[in-house]
Amino acid sequence: MMNVTVIGTGYVGTVTGACLAYLGHSVTCVDTDASKIEKLRAGQSPIFEPGLEELMQLAKARGGLAFSTDVSTCVPSSDVIFIAVGTPPLPSGEANLVYLESAARSIGSAIDGSRYAVVVNKSTVPVGCGNLVETLVREGIHDSGNVSANSIQFGVASNPEFLREGSAILDSLYPDRIVVGSEDERTLEVMRELYRPLVTQEFPAPAFCPRPESLQPVSVVTTTLTSAEMIKYSANAFLALKIGFANEIANICERVGADVVEVTTGIGLDKRIGSRFLNAGIGWGGSCFGKDVLSLHHTANEYGYHARILEASIAVNQMQRLLVIQKLQEKLFILKGRTIGLLGLAFKPDTDDLRDAPALQIAERLLKMGARVRVYDPIAMPGCKVQNPDLRVTYCQSALSVAENADAVVVVTEWAEFAGLDLAALAGRMTRPVLIDGRNLFQPAAAAAAGFDYTGIGRSAGRARVQVPVG
Repeated sequence: MMNVTVIGTGYVGTVTGACLAYLGHSVTCVDTDASKIEKLRAGQSPIFEPGLEELMQLAKARGGLAFSTDVSTCVPSSDVIFIAVGTPPLPSGEANLVYLESAARSIGSAIDGSRYAVVVNKSTVPVGCGNLVETLVREGIHDSGNVSANSIQFGVASNPEFLREGSAILDSLYPDRIVVGSEDERTLEVMRELYRPLVTQEFPAPAFCPRPESLQPVSVVTTTLTSAEMIKYSANAFLALKIGFANEIANICERVGADVVEVTTGIGLDKRIGSRFLNAGIGWGGSCFGKDVLSLHHTANEYGYHARILEASIAVNQMQRLLVIQKLQEKLFILKGRTIGLLGLAFKPDTDDLRDAPALQIAERLLKMGARVRVYDPIAMPGCKVQNPDLRVTYCQSALSVAENADAVVVVTEWAEFAGLDLAALAGRMTRPVLIDGRNLFQPAAAAAAGFDYTGIGRSAGRARVQVPVG
């Protein structure tokens, strides 16, 4: 068992802390937001993530999971100290490091040298931040006035996260790989010991998140600090590019009469390509892809390199969102005075995250064009009301109420609840049964049979069959 401090109780920090405590470590999560800490102490997660509150309860019993607003109460006795604070993008595209810098200095002011501690960048940070954190921790040590400041030893590591919102616990307990970057073998050994339970998988799987039968041995990839930082950005940039590629192909499919679902199924069976992240739609959102691609692009510019593919991925994604407006205009011609229903607000299902959510941009554009907008999301509506108080949309209590007297309905988020909708009942509520399927959730033929004038993304309206050969 190790003593662990996690600074930051956002998405990454809370999930990381709960999972490490479930593995048997003693974890304290720290945040300056006292109200958030009180909620966590009461067993309430600050984010919506399936299974997280249940895991927090199990973690308290297995390893110990505590919450605090004061780093000085836990850092001195910690073997590993994670920095998991936000690094939001600035207008220039570079990451805002103010929270990272504050966390690093606070660690330095609290660390006392009673044990060797490893300071870990868990936040997604630009290349070079490992060196920056080491410098700031040392500055914090000296500013603290500790008489033994010069003798205090610590390590610095980069340990990027690869969590998907909606399946973060699965990704944490059964990872594809663990990446640790450091220049120091002692630091690497501490991190190997911390993650040994994940590598050996010698822990009981929680009932709500069983161990996958196809789980492969977990690889621990050790690199330099710089390479670990680049791995995180490169992974997210590649996934963003893969989605963008699928959307480009979808737009070509529409023009030549092909069906993008058939096309991506065919190319995804190639093991060199793979089927994941090839779903065409209205583009990606969330806190990671856009921020990380912009930050990597900014880094390239700093070193005199024009990263054209990264630049294009941002442009393609923005264009894809506006495709919904174009398709609505093709069906309804004039949008002023029309009533448009949006199914989904969160940027993806199984989360309440609204950061860079396509639904918000689509709603704002429709409102500016004079349309009336009705919305429904199973989870994200309370947060949307708080975060976007000036968004003049009508919040509805069900998908059917969104469709009431609507001229068109747009599927924005592919919630499982929407996949099970009675399409005929939905169409029957509408003034004009126009369905823009922004996530290709429905089969065109089934939607047409239910009475809809259906339009998907890169779909062939007259046919939608995908047969995967067996064997």
